[in-house]
Amino acid sequence: MKEQRSGFRAFSFWGILIGIVLFLLVWFFLDLEPGHPEVTRTLAVATLMATWWVTEAVPLAVTALLPVVLFPLMGIMNGKAVSSTYFNHIIFLFLGGFMVALAMEKWNLHKRIALRIMMLVGVGPGRILLGFMIASAFLSMWISNTATTMMMLPIALSIILELEHDVPEEEISRYSVAIFLGIAYAASIGGLATLVGTPPNLVLVKQLNILFPGAPDISFSEWMILGLPISLTMLVIAWTLLYFMYRPRRPWEGVSVNTFREEYKKLSGWSYEEKVVVSLFTLLALLWLTRAGITFGSFTIPGWSRLFGHPEYINDGTVAVTIAVILFLIPSKSRPGDRILDWATANRLPWNMIILFGGGFALAKGFEVSGLSVWFGESLKWIGQFGNVVILLSIITMMSFLTELTSNTASTQMLLPVFAALAVSIGMNPLLIMVPVTMAASLAFMLPTATPPNAIVFGSGRIRIQTMIRTGFWLNMAGVLTIYFYIHLLGMGAMHLHGLALPDWAVLK
Repeated sequence: MKEQRSGFRAFSFWGILIGIVLFLLVWFFLDLEPGHPEVTRTLAVATLMATWWVTEAVPLAVTALLPVVLFPLMGIMNGKAVSSTYFNHIIFLFLGGFMVALAMEKWNLHKRIALRIMMLVGVGPGRILLGFMIASAFLSMWISNTATTMMMLPIALSIILELEHDVPEEEISRYSVAIFLGIAYAASIGGLATLVGTPPNLVLVKQLNILFPGAPDISFSEWMILGLPISLTMLVIAWTLLYFMYRPRRPWEGVSVNTFREEYKKLSGWSYEEKVVVSLFTLLALLWLTRAGITFGSFTIPGWSRLFGHPEYINDGTVAVTIAVILFLIPSKSRPGDRILDWATANRLPWNMIILFGGGFALAKGFEVSGLSVWFGESLKWIGQFGNVVILLSIITMMSFLTELTSNTASTQMLLPVFAALAVSIGMNPLLIMVPVTMAASLAFMLPTATPPNAIVFGSGRIRIQTMIRTGFWLNMAGVLTIYFYIHLLGMGAMHLHGLALPDWAVLK
């Protein structure tokens, strides 16, 4: 044990030192944009944060606080502006959803749900993993991937806890990585399938109409013709990768469906508190699903938010916190004086993950206001001298890895005009670049700060950042190749890509 601690301290020391050296080298020896030093300074901060996150040289939440210190001191952002990025509607979605999950745990509802799922899908490692991934991907086609992950996480935790009774700790610890990463990855992958699945998809439609008023509209069905096969292919790749990387080394002995049937029989009848929590959990899921309208071509199903005067004011975070507050108001029947949810239970929220989450938002905002994201996009214009294969693969790869450190929505908003201009300048159909780049923005699997689902499952405390990086890198690369393959196979017929050449409507406004 002493040797392990000593090694960890040495590793931390070198991680801190390497991060600081790289930070200083970028800051003092690079000048990315003459006359705009904030671009280089932001890259220096991003390099320091990435190094410390990857090496875990200091606690992850501490690294996430660096923008509060460095952005104002280095003239990148105002201190008030930086601080405000740490708490937004996504954070409240996280808080509200996690409180509901804690209420489920308090009244043991998570165990009842977990046992029922095990009885239905079986206890095979591959089946359980596939079940979670299919459910997560399907839900994220229609609601936010953050809300999806928040719904699936407590159920996954309860199943892992049940398996720990019958499976050796080493085996279940390894397998739990596959479950949690599977939920996060599937939630991001599912969003590729539909126009409403993830914000970057809608950003593309909006930007296309603004930049090219004469461009054909991309309908819901046209997007699905391309997006659904990509999503399904990535889901299969992700399941295969996770299963073979983290499957149990030997068969689970003493674990069968009958084991969980017997455990379920031991549970008493549904308590009043369980009924309240499951009712509110179901209501939360339904409200998330139906908040915004869903458009199928020319047919639209209106969302319930339209019943209010300003439906645009209502988001998933509003819904999550509303349900959480209701849980605090309802008294318990079996424990007089107690509530369905109390602060002693809610105070177990992973506050360190909330800070980590906020650090990711702050860094993304720094990329935006400093112009570093645009610099990355414009720096790729030189590849216009190469063939379409090199151009597309380079841009898709860059976008996939850039969004590990930035908001995929913000990156899409800033870089789509840059890539549209690049396409026009080299005589290429803008959609041939804009569509795959938009999809690549959702392929960020390596860092906890890359996407909300990554951050949420990392908050379970069962995944190391090195594990996520090692697994996510291969999935990132698989996503790049998958998008490139399908954009040529199906994109030509589905996305108005009837030719690679510059179409008549491609005149920048």
